[in-house]
Amino acid sequence: MLSLETVQWVLLTVVLPIVTVATVLLSVAVVSRLHRTDARWGDVTRSRLVMGVPWGSLIVIALVWCVYLFVQDGITAFSDPVTIPYRAYSYFYPLGMLTASFSHAGPNHILGNLAAAVVVAPIAEYAWGHYPDGREADSSDTDRRGADPVDSWRTNPWIRALLVFPLIVVAITILTSLFALGPVIGFSGVVFAFAAFALVHYPIATIVGVLGVQGVLLTLYRALRNPIGVYVAEPSAPSAPSWAGIAIQGHALGFFIGLVLGIALLRRRGRRPDALRIWIAILIFGFAQGLWQIYWFGGGNVFYLYQGPGVLIVTVLALVVTVAITASERPVVPARLSRRFARGRRPPSESAVARPVELARNSGDGGDSDATALTAPLERIGEIAATSDARDSGRLSDVGRRQAAFTLVIVVLAVLAGMAIPVNFFVLDGEAASSDAAVEIEDYTIQYAEDVEYELVSPVRIGPLSDAVALDASGVIVASEERQLWVEVVPARQLEFSGEESIAVGGPGWRETVHVERTGWEPVGNDSVYQVEIWAEGDEPQLAHESNGSRADVRIDDRNVTISSVDGEFTLEVESTETGDVETAPLPESNESTAASGLTFEREDDTVYAAADGTRIAIASAE
Repeated sequence: MLSLETVQWVLLTVVLPIVTVATVLLSVAVVSRLHRTDARWGDVTRSRLVMGVPWGSLIVIALVWCVYLFVQDGITAFSDPVTIPYRAYSYFYPLGMLTASFSHAGPNHILGNLAAAVVVAPIAEYAWGHYPDGREADSSDTDRRGADPVDSWRTNPWIRALLVFPLIVVAITILTSLFALGPVIGFSGVVFAFAAFALVHYPIATIVGVLGVQGVLLTLYRALRNPIGVYVAEPSAPSAPSWAGIAIQGHALGFFIGLVLGIALLRRRGRRPDALRIWIAILIFGFAQGLWQIYWFGGGNVFYLYQGPGVLIVTVLALVVTVAITASERPVVPARLSRRFARGRRPPSESAVARPVELARNSGDGGDSDATALTAPLERIGEIAATSDARDSGRLSDVGRRQAAFTLVIVVLAVLAGMAIPVNFFVLDGEAASSDAAVEIEDYTIQYAEDVEYELVSPVRIGPLSDAVALDASGVIVASEERQLWVEVVPARQLEFSGEESIAVGGPGWRETVHVERTGWEPVGNDSVYQVEIWAEGDEPQLAHESNGSRADVRIDDRNVTISSVDGEFTLEVESTETGDVETAPLPESNESTAASGLTFEREDDTVYAAADGTRIAIASAE
């Protein structure tokens, strides 16, 4: 007979998910019957997609999954994929540049990005269309559309669906890696490109999808995967604000790539969407997706969020994009001002030239031929000057408002891409990739260091930027001169909180695990004294770092006690305040004692006590 626990497990993990999925499908079927419209969803999707299926989006999403499972080794360790070699560190490390935007830092990262891609990629693919005419056909035109002749591979719907669209997405993916700022990882830049492309074509549908459908999909997935969650409030390590870990420049870069491509397609097809819908959609998307979260790093653990300027930038962005999409081609400079400018320039060409011509004609005493010979060059000069004036005024009046705004969007895209180029020319100094106390695995060097220069900003530390980008790193650092790779994988404060961490290094087809452990003692009223050990899987731990000693903020029988770490051993240094003599003893093991300079030290579990003349006081506790 099945136990109660087994029955509960079956109900929660099998029956409940099936009932949930069936309820969602039933809801869709009932609402579809109740929603009466002339055009059915199937006809609408088939008007622009082969068989009504976004084949290109499915191929791209499958490609991202394959990279996570088989390249990053998520198939064997889904929650701990190999990430270090698949970031965009440098132009001199092609593997990272080519794979960064397809790779992800963990399961939550990839699920979040793909949930967004499932929503916005099909909308973008529908806007682009598998059929070359680029026009949305009515349901009554479905049969006629399917009979359109296929002249080349560019107009073949299947090639456009299965080859052209995925290749365009792959190209955008590589662009977002090449021109992203810093060692980025993740598909989010491409997701923002999808969203921007979809927004300029179908603004309301895209906003509903991003703000609503994406959350529904993630909630359904989590509910099916874990129907009843048990959460316990626990302390956590000090960490940077959530927005400080977002590649905001990479998101903005992808967004502007999508904008430029979307606007270009609209102009080619001669479409001009509703201005109010575009403006509202861009504004809401920019605020909801955090494009206003412009930030920079200060000293220590300080972060600056420029939210005021960020909100202003998003607001201006919404206006400029709306003008670039929906404005007319009326000139930026009105014709009245252009004509006034031309009149202001005309007197030198008419009066200054016409007057000498007239004088030359009147003064000619050799007949018409002499006058003509004299005045012809002056008349030619006048014609050239007049033509120049007309050309200058024409240039001003020919620049349309929509074209000017679109040019501004392209300029912003160029600036976003250009700011990453100096950083991506990073070349690792050989000395920075080695250490006396480090673990070597293939071309990787894993070490622990504190207050060292953050190597990835070295290419932009020039002139006045030297202080602005001077950042320090403390923690577990992985470097590889062969891969031009330098990254702080475990910050010191995180290791202090957790006590131990594991780091996966590797490459296509292989991975190795490195362990890091921190142990320490905290004297009463002062900083901790700690050691850090690093070792590869299967090897013996080796000492990687020792901190300075620290004195307990208590005095016992006119003696000060300092805890130190010497050659991997914790010691007690007892100093007499009268004579200055110092005597050293090892920190006792658990439930043992030792003595130094007349004091007796006893260790009970994770606390060390000092005793003298009947007085007993705690002087330190384990981290």
